[in-house]
Amino acid sequence: MKKIIFEWLKIVLGLIVFAFGVHLTIYANIGLAPWDCLGMGIAKHTPLNYGAAMTIMAVTILFIDILLKEKIGFGTIIDSLLTGNFVQAYNTLNPLPENHNLWLGIVIMLTGFVFMAIGMWIYMRSQQGCGPRDALLVGLGKRMPKVPIGIVEIILWGIVCLLGFLLGGPVGIGTLIGTFGAGLVMQLVYTIIRFEPRKLKHRDVFAVVKEMKGEEEK
Repeated sequence: MKKIIFEWLKIVLGLIVFAFGVHLTIYANIGLAPWDCLGMGIAKHTPLNYGAAMTIMAVTILFIDILLKEKIGFGTIIDSLLTGNFVQAYNTLNPLPENHNLWLGIVIMLTGFVFMAIGMWIYMRSQQGCGPRDALLVGLGKRMPKVPIGIVEIILWGIVCLLGFLLGGPVGIGTLIGTFGAGLVMQLVYTIIRFEPRKLKHRDVFAVVKEMKGEEEK
């Protein structure tokens, strides 16, 4: 049980780091990254704020992950419930003035991508399922095994960017940087730390519950 709880804490820590990276891409104020552009676009047409829109979107993507036969673990559920709200909290509590410098914004956004990649690495290592968006990335990546995972993300983010644009989400140079830069930064970070998310063997909710019961019986 202690092992499982430690893994859950590691998942939450990874999501806190990941959400901070997302917050940086928003704070950069040079145009939202594709997923955030889509979230803002959804919020624009509904009564939902950004955090709630991202949560609803995560649940929707979750069903797509199931169709792709990706394992749905506690990590998936925790990500769905917490990530959007963590980002909303960072956005609300940020004491810094709004950024209006383009070059500084580019640096901030690229730094955000690094935090996002590291956050994914931290929580994925628990192997209790990817977050909905990451499970979608991995699921698509498994169907394109010869394509580097960073390139798969560029393709995915390009589609998301188009949907966000059509819904009226904020689009700027940062959106284009996000569409192409996030995947390249991810590929660079994962090459340096020698991490391949497609090789992880995730356990679904039922497997983890069974594991917990087995530990309690010992």
